Amino acid sequence: MNKRDLIKIAAIAAVLVLAVLLVSRIESAQGREETEMVREAVKNAAITCYAVEGAYPEDLEYLKENYRLSYNEDQYFVTYEAFAPNVIPDIWVTERGQK
Repeated sequence: MNKRDLIKIAAIAAVLVLAVLLVSRIESAQGREETEMVREAVKNAAITCYAVEGAYPEDLEYLKENYRLSYNEDQYFVTYEAFAPNVIPDIWVTERGQK
């Protein structure tokens, strides 16, 4: 192999590495966006409940049963911590399998 062939191989390898990194960043950004959408859905359901009933629900199951909240439970883990009926709950969403 001559010097020119090595330069071509290095350039192709660099392009492949950059392509893999770009795809990884796009997937990561998409995952964050979807996670935020689930969090917003839970928050909106809680706010709707407060508007209708005058209190935030004590747990996530109430929102699922009474306000048709749904999300992919195999993909997302939702933590819903209600402090008081007149204080918006803390809501955290993480993608399952994420470190």
